[in-house]
Formats: sequence, C-alpha cells, structure tokens
Amino acid sequence: MTVTRGSTRKRRRTPPPDWNLPILTDWGLKPSQQRLLVIIASVAGVLVAAVTLTAVVSALGTDAPGPDLRGASPVIGDLRPEKFEGWPSPKVFEPIADRAKDGKPFTEKELFAHRTLVGQRKLTLKLTEKTIDTDCASALWGDKLVRQVSEAGCTQAARAGYTSADGRYQAQFTLLNLSDSKVAGELVESLKSLHRGGWVRPVTAFPPEAYTEGGAYALGHYVALVWLSRTDGAEPGAGDDFSNLALAVRAAEKPLYRRVVALTGTS
Repeated sequence: MTVTRGSTRKRRRTPPPDWNLPILTDWGLKPSQQRLLVIIASVAGVLVAAVTLTAVVSALGTDAPGPDLRGASPVIGDLRPEKFEGWPSPKVFEPIADRAKDGKPFTEKELFAHRTLVGQRKLTLKLTEKTIDTDCASALWGDKLVRQVSEAGCTQAARAGYTSADGRYQAQFTLLNLSDSKVAGELVESLKSLHRGGWVRPVTAFPPEAYTEGGAYALGHYVALVWLSRTDGAEPGAGDDFSNLALAVRAAEKPLYRRVVALTGTS
C-alpha cells in the first residue's frame, strides 16, 4: 500500500538579521546592543520626519487666505476707539432714508464749506485736512468692516480732520454715503463690537498709542463716524469735556439737514 504524503511544506523561518555591523562592532558594541541602537535610531527618524511634515503642512495652510480686500490691512498700531457708542437715525432724517430720493453725491464744497466748527465753552475746531473717496474701502481698515460697508452700497467716504484752537484736542469726522437707512442702522449696530477689529483710517496722524473715543450716528442713508483724542494722546482728565468736543465735531452734519429742508420745504 502506497502512502501519499501531504504536499504542504512548513515555511522556513527567516533567519534573524546579522547585527554584527562592522562600524558598531569596532565601537565595541555587542549584537544585542547594536540591534537596540538601530531600533532607537529608526524610531527617532520617523518622529523627526513626522514633525517636519507637520511644520510644512502648517506653513502651507489648508485654507490659504486669498488676497486682502483693499483697505483691510490695519493702520499702524491698529488704532481704534477705547470707548464707543452708537445711535440710530432720528425721525428728522426720514426724508433722506433712501438714496433713491437723495441721489446727488456730496461734494467738498458742500461738506467742508466752514473751516471752523464752534462748540460750547469757547471750543473752536479748525479744519486741517479733508478728503472724499469714492472707494470707501480706502478710508477704512478691517476685513469685516470693509465687507459690510461694501455690501451696504457705499459710494462715498468723506473724512475731515480738526484741531482745537488751543491745540489741546484733535478730532476726525467721517461720513459714509450708503444705500438706505436700513443698512445704515445695521452698520451702526454692528460697530458696537465691530470697531474692535476695524475702524476708520486717520486722515491726520493720531499720537501713537493714543487714548481715543468714537461714535457712530445713523442719519438717514448716511452714517457719521466721530473720532476724538487729546493731541498728547493722554486719557481725558477732569478738565476735558469729550461730550462737548463730539457735539462740536457733529456740526459737520449740517449739510444733511439742509438736504432734508430741500426735499421737504420745511425747516
């Protein structure tokens, strides 16, 4: 009787590697020590490669930012108001609540006809700088602010710088020409928090690290931004009246009242 042997053969085990590396043997290391050293070196190499790859990916970024909006880069020091307040549009400006009814662009002659603004307590402000930009983004900084103003249909941004006659204060008045009172009110409301990450570009230099205060006022389809500071940049003291200073600067709003009168025929 013939017995057929199974065709399956046992696999031979792979012989262990020869850990007698010449250079390591010359150093006096035993095979077991050489094996341990090679394993440690391999693990270290994998870790270094992983760290390097992570650094490269982080540098490239998974969501590489697109080009900044014009005007989005911050001014030096990211100067913005430490104190800010915003107010909705008064009813008196309802006749100019929509640019469709008040479509004439404002001019330098209209807005800056008066070179001095007078407040209470003998406070007089002198006009030092003036500009009107049709690209509103050029008058602002901060991605979110620039985007919101653009979406609000801004067509003009007027800025004027003032200095008090005694040289103690400086102020800036900015007027944005938006599409309607709805977006104007929304911008003022947003600025209550948005001003921390975006604000107006100074038409004249404020002192570095200056303490400043700001306010936003919806005026029909316009928004006025007021920015106040002492010329030395110090915080206001007992003798400083920033409320009066703000009222004096807001005298620059008078041309808007004249537009209301021109549309309604009443003063």
